[in-house]
Amino acid sequence: MNNSKVSDKDVSKVQDDPQRQDGSPRHYDIVVVGAGLIGAAFALRMARIFADNASSNSKDKPCKIALLEARAVPSPVTPSATHFDPQVVALTEASRQWLDALDVWQACRDRACPYSRMSVRDGEGTGCIEFDAAEVQRANLGHIVENSLLRASLLDAIGEQGNIDLFCPVTVESLLRDGETTIVNLSTDEQLSTGLVVAADGANSPIRAQMGFELRTWGYEHSAITATLKAQKAHGFTARQWFTPSGPLAFLPLRASAQAAPTEAHYVSIVWSQTPERAERLMALDDAEFCRQLTIVSEGVLGTIEEVSQRLQFPLTQRHGVDYVQPGIALIGDAAHTIHPLAGQGVNLGFSDARVLAEELQRALQAGSAFGGLQALKRYQRRRKPDNLAMMATMEGFKRLFEREELPVRLLRNMGMSGLNRLSPLKNSLIRQAMGLT
Repeated sequence: MNNSKVSDKDVSKVQDDPQRQDGSPRHYDIVVVGAGLIGAAFALRMARIFADNASSNSKDKPCKIALLEARAVPSPVTPSATHFDPQVVALTEASRQWLDALDVWQACRDRACPYSRMSVRDGEGTGCIEFDAAEVQRANLGHIVENSLLRASLLDAIGEQGNIDLFCPVTVESLLRDGETTIVNLSTDEQLSTGLVVAADGANSPIRAQMGFELRTWGYEHSAITATLKAQKAHGFTARQWFTPSGPLAFLPLRASAQAAPTEAHYVSIVWSQTPERAERLMALDDAEFCRQLTIVSEGVLGTIEEVSQRLQFPLTQRHGVDYVQPGIALIGDAAHTIHPLAGQGVNLGFSDARVLAEELQRALQAGSAFGGLQALKRYQRRRKPDNLAMMATMEGFKRLFEREELPVRLLRNMGMSGLNRLSPLKNSLIRQAMGLT
């Protein structure tokens, strides 16, 4: 696993610098709030854009980015053949290609687990859809990557950029919009000034709340349980999902390294979405009984579930910003929208936000326009809102469909799944869409 080059000394060095001698705020062209996966990837992409622009326009003043993170950067995790981060992301091929273009994928690829097949089953019937990458002439459908591994790779790359200052740990106390400039007041009593604040500070975004963005929220009435399992049988590099009336269960394949034999790949990460009451009961079970319940729900497809790691639980809520932008402010990732994890699309939507916003800012830079101007920011919003809303509606539809227990609905559901499984052209079109390659 990648060892982050960003040490505690590195991330605190900017905070130790005194305020500018004339007492004015330190100026940055962009201030990114949140150094998680989405914020870090966006900051890295913009740093590369600024560097390329500086090299081609030597007379222009170099542009700089401030990246703010509220929590201390965790120490690098020691790689292990039997221990995995309980939080993982399912990357589409489009997201993987973008990370590769950012030069961070190479550090992840040895431990990232590709999956070439996906099985989706109705846990209350016989319906099943099988997806295979070979049917669309691809090696893989996607990759499962540990959060800590991907974030360490991003922070390593950020540490190599001369035009990003990382402030960590630090929080934003307040924002003050003054004409085309925003003053960012930090918990360290420092002030920054910028033309654009990009909020990538998560589902409960303080920036979104401070700036009064209107938010539409729907409770899923579900909680998700995540953990790492060891199964009796190898997972065969297949992602599996079962839909039940009480909620979906996903098995996401893991591997310790690319050198591990396929027959040794017995570890999977789970996301088990359940009603809050049932989730609490499952969390209260001892490990042996929890594994037994998983063996039953998964229909023994990987044999007996032999081991389970520490379990994590978190509530699920769908959120969507009525707007993603204001003058000088843009929301990306979970700060703009959150979605049910049943299809693993949340991080991929966030990476698409980051990519599109960077494209629009690059366009503004080339045209000599202001970064924080509404023209560029609204182009970003127009490009992203339809895709995000469509994915959210699709996930909500799936959730509601599989919650229905009436016999006619179950029969039609199973017939539909079996019929779709036989329609190769339509199924292959769905595969390409899921990979983000259409």
